[in-house]
Amino acid sequence: MSFSSILYLIKEGFRNIYNHRMMSLASVVVLVSCLIITGSAALISVNVNSIISSIGDEDQITVYLKPELSDLDSIKLGPELSALRNVDSYKYRSRDDVLKDYKKSLGDDIFEAMQGKGNPFGNEYKLKLRDLSKYNETAALIQKMDGVDTVSDRSDVAGKLTKLNYFVTVVGLWVVLVLAVVTLFIISNTIKMTMYSRRFEISIMKSVGATNTFIRIPFIIEAMVIGLASGLISSAVILSLYEPVRGAAAGVISMIGPATQTAEQIWLPTLLVMSAIGMAIGLSGAVISMVRYLNKEGGAILGK
Repeated sequence: MSFSSILYLIKEGFRNIYNHRMMSLASVVVLVSCLIITGSAALISVNVNSIISSIGDEDQITVYLKPELSDLDSIKLGPELSALRNVDSYKYRSRDDVLKDYKKSLGDDIFEAMQGKGNPFGNEYKLKLRDLSKYNETAALIQKMDGVDTVSDRSDVAGKLTKLNYFVTVVGLWVVLVLAVVTLFIISNTIKMTMYSRRFEISIMKSVGATNTFIRIPFIIEAMVIGLASGLISSAVILSLYEPVRGAAAGVISMIGPATQTAEQIWLPTLLVMSAIGMAIGLSGAVISMVRYLNKEGGAILGK
């Protein structure tokens, strides 16, 4: 196929969009709605998993030791914790490591503004449990040990976040499926209208020996341009709202800020995935509308 033929086919694809701009606009609006819901559900799922990871595994428990407890006494406490029947393994974290992690999560400017003199943190132990059903019993035993300040219990939070993630995924999936079907229907009808309006031209092209592939390309370009435009628009909407929503959520729950993905981290994957999905849906709609129509001969297309 020559370069001039390729330019002709691309031009025809854009001409189809302009000639049926109202149907094309309807396709874009519905597909943008579908992609915004899809992208939002995916980002919620990604961030919930990120928060769960920052909290730690559900079968872990963090033991915060008293700040005044010496490093030597803190290390000696390790074998005592390991001796508990429900403790599978443990990991020791010094107060210096805790301070570094806290500084990393807050950022240098905020940390410097908040920090007082010295290190206010104590040493820590992260314990992995054998049996979650004995979680509360194990936590109570640890709390009674000398040198233990507090014992964190974040498994309930992680469990609730997991349920939220599941709910968002299931509901989002059903909504996306419904909108995807509607979008395919609109796009396929748009292509059918375009093909019908050009039935005389297509009939002549078929009669002089034009291949189905040559005839299909402008309609495929039309559908994929609609899909690409929808992907770009939906990405722009999602990314423009992402940081304000993330900031508002962080204002309610402080841990959301450092535990979630920033706009800089997600903008490129969002743009690429939304554009790819939009083009795939557009292509599917075009293929559905063209499967039977072009199998006819030139005269049959005109109903003769």
